Amino acid sequence: MAQNATIYKVELSVSDMDRNYYETHKLTLAKHPSETDERMMVRIVAFALNAHEHLEMTKGLSTDDEPDIWQKSLSGELYVWVALGLPSEKVMRQSCGKADRVIVYPYGGRTAELWWDKIKNSTTRFDNLQVINFSETDTGALAKLASRAMRLQVNIQDGDVMVSVDESVVYVTPVKWKSAA
Repeated sequence: MAQNATIYKVELSVSDMDRNYYETHKLTLAKHPSETDERMMVRIVAFALNAHEHLEMTKGLSTDDEPDIWQKSLSGELYVWVALGLPSEKVMRQSCGKADRVIVYPYGGRTAELWWDKIKNSTTRFDNLQVINFSETDTGALAKLASRAMRLQVNIQDGDVMVSVDESVVYVTPVKWKSAA
């Protein structure tokens, strides 16, 4: 029998001084049985970094042809495509053809670095692609914050991210490996 997803309720307050965006989002996340706490927390931080009233979590790991997070226009066109992990060059090419902006958030330390070394030359032609890495130390600390009901405060200033839950605070420093044109 297949395992069901675990439901997480998240109240996410975003204070993004870089974009002048201040809003609280109530999210219901379905954590796939194969998804780790680390990946789920990276997904939440990626959502905060791109927060917008029309940004949505997708089915994620349970579908192959959707990103983890997306933002569609009112007429249904894909504006923002956010993917986590280490997608293939083919997946990134297809994503860049489907959306105005594509942001990939690799994580995993040395594994992510090896992936990027292998794939970076084939991404230069994609002007709408950003690749922003999270360090293994940062994502490991984020994973420790995970719980079934979370009230997260995310503050973003000068590209740095502070994530707090109750008395616990984690500082995340995203590193841009590729910027969009």
